[in-house]
Amino acid sequence: MVVSNGAHQNHLPDPSSTPSAALEAVLVPSVPMPDDAIIVKGTDFNNDNISLDELLSSYLSTGYQATAIAKAIHEINEMIKWRLSDEPITPDDTEEHRDPAVRERTKCKIFLGYTSNLVSSGLREIIRFLVQHSMVDVIVATAGGVEEDIIKCLGPTYVGEFELPGADLRKKGLNRIGNLLVPNDNYCKFEDWVLPVLDEMLEEQKTHNVLWSPSKIIHRLGKAVNHPDSIAYWAWKNNIPIYSPALTDGSLGDMIYFHSYRNPGLIIDIVSDIRSINNQAVFAKKTGAIILGGGLVKHHIANANLMRNGADYAVYINTGQEYDGSDAGARPDEAVSWGKIRAAATPVKVYADATIVFPLIVSQTFAKEYRRRLVNIEVGNGMAAKGCSK
Repeated sequence: MVVSNGAHQNHLPDPSSTPSAALEAVLVPSVPMPDDAIIVKGTDFNNDNISLDELLSSYLSTGYQATAIAKAIHEINEMIKWRLSDEPITPDDTEEHRDPAVRERTKCKIFLGYTSNLVSSGLREIIRFLVQHSMVDVIVATAGGVEEDIIKCLGPTYVGEFELPGADLRKKGLNRIGNLLVPNDNYCKFEDWVLPVLDEMLEEQKTHNVLWSPSKIIHRLGKAVNHPDSIAYWAWKNNIPIYSPALTDGSLGDMIYFHSYRNPGLIIDIVSDIRSINNQAVFAKKTGAIILGGGLVKHHIANANLMRNGADYAVYINTGQEYDGSDAGARPDEAVSWGKIRAAATPVKVYADATIVFPLIVSQTFAKEYRRRLVNIEVGNGMAAKGCSK
């Protein structure tokens, strides 16, 4: 039987009879968006030869963690470019800090924190670059973040697989860090290398009353390793302190334990280091915190900045979530509640593996600053040469 169009249309709902509650629920009117609202738009690979700079410049409008990466880049660039001369003179400024030349030279003090696993990875070379060129001012690392750096000067770390069976690796003397493999021979080499250094330190303690703090020990290790691939070496060379309040929690702690039987008496003072790192924050005109990973390094930097009512800039990069109350997972806003980041700050947390995103961030921040410095040096040398030729 053929149904006429008219009969069929009789079964369609009358638009005028649509329930008003449904219309009101679905067709909620929007408020106007601000004029400066960012419109979502990604990279168009129809354009030829898109550079890394162009790709990353699109991240702000891409959304999700890409936007967080772009905000982290901006936050770090703000740390880099700030000068005291950007601020008005206040009654609290000393006579020295009223001098325009001093104000132009006074920069934001940048604290960098990182965990052991990141030094085990290829991020070690990124961090070494920052320290080599004095891009950061204060470092906090775990014990592994210190020893893995030095151990890599004695023997390589290899790429493996996450799924390699632990029992088999143990029989082969291979230690797994995620999908990285460290031959246990490397730690044997570390023992042979570090015990004589500890002997020297103990002798200086006895003969010259040297009181060794964790940062002083790391300073000495950096001097002793004398290797241009080492973070600790460049920290020693550029006089950048590396604080490690849990210095005994790792292979270095194992060596200190063995040394306490072999040649007992070494004393490690943590009081001078807590005073030192807190004063780094207290007497800074502006501070920024870049924290890769979480736990001890994150909190130690945050707590030092509490002494000045919080850091002015902050970037966290980790995969931690806040739902278990962990320090690693805590968002920057939790630090604001403690006075560890200033209320007026614009901190950023990037939820990502730092090995993926930190090299990208450095390419748009510190690497560009390094290139700018090179250009300034070349220009200065050129002007000096012209002056000499006159």
